[in-house]
Amino acid sequence: MTKVIIDGNEIDVPPEYTLLQACEAAGAEIPRFCFHERLSIAGNCRMCLIEVKGGPPKPVASCAQNVRDLRPGPNGEPPVMFTRTPMVKKAREGVMEFLLINHPLDCPICDQGGECDLQDQAMAYGVDKSRFQENKRAVEDKYLGALVKTSMNRCIQCTRCVRFATEVAGVPELGATGRGEDMEITTYLEQAMTSELQGNVVDLCPVGALTSKPYAFAARPWELGKTESVDVMDAVGSSIRIDTRGREVMRILPRLNEDVNEEWISDKTRHVVDGLRTQRLDQPYIRENGRLRPASWHEAFAAIAAKVKASSATRIGAIAGELSAAEDMYALKDLLAQLGSKNLDFRQDGQALDPAWGRASYLFNATIAGIEKADALLIVGADPRREAAVLNARIRKRWRAGNFPIGLIGERADLNYAHQYLGAGPDTLADLADGKHEFAELLKKAERPMLLLGAGSTARRDGAAIASLAAKAALSLGVVKDGWNGFSMLHNAASAVGALDLGFVPGQGGLKAAEMAIYGTLDVLFLLGADEIDVASGAFVVYIGTHGDRGAHRADVILPGAAYPEKSGIYVNTEGRVQMAGRASFPPGDAREDWAIIRALSDALGRRLPYDSLPQLRQAMFKAHPHLLRIDQITPGDAADVSRLASLGGQPDKAPFRAALEDFYLTNPIARASAVMADCSVLAEGHAALTAAE
Repeated sequence: MTKVIIDGNEIDVPPEYTLLQACEAAGAEIPRFCFHERLSIAGNCRMCLIEVKGGPPKPVASCAQNVRDLRPGPNGEPPVMFTRTPMVKKAREGVMEFLLINHPLDCPICDQGGECDLQDQAMAYGVDKSRFQENKRAVEDKYLGALVKTSMNRCIQCTRCVRFATEVAGVPELGATGRGEDMEITTYLEQAMTSELQGNVVDLCPVGALTSKPYAFAARPWELGKTESVDVMDAVGSSIRIDTRGREVMRILPRLNEDVNEEWISDKTRHVVDGLRTQRLDQPYIRENGRLRPASWHEAFAAIAAKVKASSATRIGAIAGELSAAEDMYALKDLLAQLGSKNLDFRQDGQALDPAWGRASYLFNATIAGIEKADALLIVGADPRREAAVLNARIRKRWRAGNFPIGLIGERADLNYAHQYLGAGPDTLADLADGKHEFAELLKKAERPMLLLGAGSTARRDGAAIASLAAKAALSLGVVKDGWNGFSMLHNAASAVGALDLGFVPGQGGLKAAEMAIYGTLDVLFLLGADEIDVASGAFVVYIGTHGDRGAHRADVILPGAAYPEKSGIYVNTEGRVQMAGRASFPPGDAREDWAIIRALSDALGRRLPYDSLPQLRQAMFKAHPHLLRIDQITPGDAADVSRLASLGGQPDKAPFRAALEDFYLTNPIARASAVMADCSVLAEGHAALTAAE
């Protein structure tokens, strides 16, 4: 630590701190536009000027100089800095005056109004007049794709967006052309941005040059109610804030969470909002003569009760979907237990994962933040850039820090960081496990190696054998050792780990999801938001869900449920972190929360569940599964579970691993109902070079 004196206060700060960070540690407020804690230092806005005693007789850019670079006083006194002297005040006023020379006076029509750093800092540090009378410069707006709207007259060339695209997203599509007054931020030939994280440049932009295209002119920030929640578009569980006006969700923004998503979210998380308003189920339906007709709750429950009472317990089943909250799955599992059925599953894609193998067999044991501690990585059957874009950004962050070899087994993928392609299938993994591959030596030499196993690699007939082989490789390569468990399963579905924790898998003699979907296997099948599986004709299908998607098209009775912003629910992310989503709005029409539908249905079936409210349901769930009570905490799995998984054995097929996701933007009913996601999907399929003129 280094002693410094800031505005008369002596404090100790790390020598690698910038002067700006040191001043803020001392409680001083330093304005800035170009500086951002997660981006490289540009030092080009000059708003963060301070005075350093004994330094040059001019203000110093505090973002671009480190504490270790300061000289002590003549008698060894700590370096002295000032943030509120007349020199600093005059310097900041001058910088602000320069910034506003060309900035348009369009605050009333700017989407950044109310959340604009330039607006705030002009009020705090600017002056009420300008000495410049020349015409303002004009810059043509740029086409960046379906998500980012530009108004480049407002750009102050802070280059935050350029640095984010290059450093964090890993897709260097933005850059600056020209010099001086002619400098412009643009893409190459005005093509659409292709990063799955591009929406974050809107949050980074300190002015209104880059704003959200789908949200343009929709609402002002002071009109919105703000609710803290959790993202369910993937299994990362990014922390988000849902902004609502009345009953309508207007936008989704990231929340700071250093352990999970830092301050980034994927474009699907951010822009899936319009899918919450489209193709919604807002009343029960019953299929008569091949057509669905609106019905009352009483009619729908009566139709289900008649079918259930005419069926034996062994011919009733349930499948949970990818967006299901833990409470909903617990209630449905409880209902099937009351009915005497063991046919329940959440693995629509046929994944070979079983809670009986132990919790460490299906968790991302290294944790998301733990990626930064790892020193080697083996990716097996996964494309983290599309399956977990925010987690992939963390891998890239670690790769940029240096000395981080990465190997990939599976489909070739553009992972936006350098990696060594090792092979396509289980044979390569077996060679690594036996130490026959050169990359095995890198992993063995590493202090904290990681093995990232993708959900796609276990979603095949030989999935159990693949999981066992991966666990064997992890043990032989030193991925699991004292104080470090690098065996990490990357899930795709937000509900996956919660379902495994709850034991939402077939009981003794029960049927798997794929078996339940076969013709003639079941008489009654409950689909809890399960839209990723094709159910053959024959069974009476009860669909509890939010959208008119695949599950609703197949259903004989539809019970309208609540989407994730419309209910409070517990989700467990891929690393086993228990998180609670908050309710930001209410479901449309007659739709109800899923657990409440199941509770009411249990009455109609004469199998009343023992809870009448969400707190009572949670109390029962916490009693059965105590670790779910520890919100925002990870209950780690036992490393011995990996050894148990390795001992299962089995003979894997020779078939190469396939990607788990076909389309990053259209993975669930909400995303498929979104026009914005449809536009992004089209651009991603090779049309990214479309320009504004086309």
